[in-house]
Amino acid sequence: MGWRGTCRTATSAALAGAVALVLAAAPQAGAEPRSGAAPSFGTVAARPDASPAPLPPRLPRDFRGKGKWIVRDLGITVPFTWEGRDGESRMVAGGPQYPIWFTNLIYHGTLYTLTYKWPGLDDHPCSRIPGFSLEDLNQALEGSRFVGRETLRRTPERRVNHWRVGVVFPQLPPGNHPRLPLALGDIYVDENDRGTFWQVLQFGVQNLYDPELDEWLVMDTFEHRPGTVTLPRECEPPRP
Repeated sequence: MGWRGTCRTATSAALAGAVALVLAAAPQAGAEPRSGAAPSFGTVAARPDASPAPLPPRLPRDFRGKGKWIVRDLGITVPFTWEGRDGESRMVAGGPQYPIWFTNLIYHGTLYTLTYKWPGLDDHPCSRIPGFSLEDLNQALEGSRFVGRETLRRTPERRVNHWRVGVVFPQLPPGNHPRLPLALGDIYVDENDRGTFWQVLQFGVQNLYDPELDEWLVMDTFEHRPGTVTLPRECEPPRP
C-alpha cells in the first residue's frame, strides 16, 4: 500500500503514509541484531558484501500476501493480509474475533485508516488523508537508507535487503540543531526483487495506540498477482 502502519489520527496517518504501509502475541524467535539495525522476528544475520547498494524498495501495483501483525509488548499476534490492485492497496490485521482489528488503505488518492478493535480504544472513526497515492509512497521509499544484506532465519529462510526510512522534524542541515524523530521504518525486501516485502518494523507517533510505539508485519507469502481492494462502508463518503 502506502503506509507505514496503523495510522491513529490525521497527523499520525499522514506521517505513516510518508514512511511506509508499509508499506507490521506471542513473538516469534528472538532476534540477533547487528549494530545499528533494529532486531527482527527470526534471527537476522548480516552478510558482508562489497557490491554497490541495490535499488530501494518499491511497492508494486498488483500483489497479494498473508502473514502476521505482531504487537510484541502487548503479547498479541493476529493474522494479516496485504493486497494491491491497479495501484490501490489494503492492509487488514486481525478480525472481529481478535483483540486487534484494523484496516489501512490507499484508495483513489486517499489514505484511509479504520481501527475496529484495539485494547483500551472506544472511538472508531475512519481517518481520511487526501492527496496520497502509491506513487507518493514509492517516492518516499526512494529516500530509504540501505542497512545491508541479511538472512531472515525463518522457515523458509529469506535472503533480504534491509532498508531504513524515517521522518524527523524539523528538517534542518547537519549540525547542532534540535530534532524530533517522528517515525521510523525498517523494511526487508527480497534480495532479488525490491517489490517483494517480507518484513516491516514501524516505530513512532503513527503507533500511538501501542505503549511501546512499535509494531511488526511479517509476511509468510507475497505474490505478484492482483489482490482485492475495497473501501469499507464506514469510510465511504456520506450520501446526500
